Amino acid sequence: MNNSILNHPLISQRYFFPRRDAFAEPFWVDCDGARLACTYRRNHPDAKTIVHFHGNGEVIGDYLHDFAPLLDRMGYNIFLAEYRGYGMSTGAPALTAMLGDVERIIAAIDQSPEKLVFFGRSVGSLYAIHAAYHAPEAAGLILESGIADPLERLLLRVEPRELGVTLADIEAAVARDLDHRAKLSHFKGTSLVMHTRHDGLVDLTHGERLYQWTAQPKTLKIFERGNHNSILMVNQQEYFQTVQDFLESLP
Repeated sequence: MNNSILNHPLISQRYFFPRRDAFAEPFWVDCDGARLACTYRRNHPDAKTIVHFHGNGEVIGDYLHDFAPLLDRMGYNIFLAEYRGYGMSTGAPALTAMLGDVERIIAAIDQSPEKLVFFGRSVGSLYAIHAAYHAPEAAGLILESGIADPLERLLLRVEPRELGVTLADIEAAVARDLDHRAKLSHFKGTSLVMHTRHDGLVDLTHGERLYQWTAQPKTLKIFERGNHNSILMVNQQEYFQTVQDFLESLP
């Protein structure tokens, strides 16, 4: 994956928008060429651990004060995964190199797959889906405003000629590393797909396809209010109730 066209610096520059942010007591995960500053709250020894992958312009610090405490009060452990070059992490974003980081994160959490729930928002859906593919026995998968077709999103930002390759080359790289339909076909757990009807960035058809590709049992929750970036804020009570109901339904 590290030699993939999808790790091209121009893709990283146009597709990722990292920002720096410091917080207390990071949980460090050593990866190939980077060290990730994550957060791991383990207040419930016998409970499941929710492994969260945030959106593109976000950092885990955005989730430390409201999101993580709410899940903690529900009785779950929470692992907030950080990306290369984001927050306090070293390295630089690279689309498929970060897939390998997911495998290191799962190993660092050191829990049986049946105790894990992967949760990906927006671009984080790429990494949550890869986590579910890597650990298909995990209890659950939550995708919020997720991306079904990474190729579509990439071609909005770069043209093949800028990378010195053909469209067929990019299509082959995406098919090899980011085939979400194929990856989801391996996942055996329960899934929740959340999307807003008025998402103008990653339209609802992405959520509908992700839902279609997941196995039963599964739930599709379409919010009538909010957009790609306000889905949680505008629907906070309903959003967290949906998440709680889903988590409580897991065996």
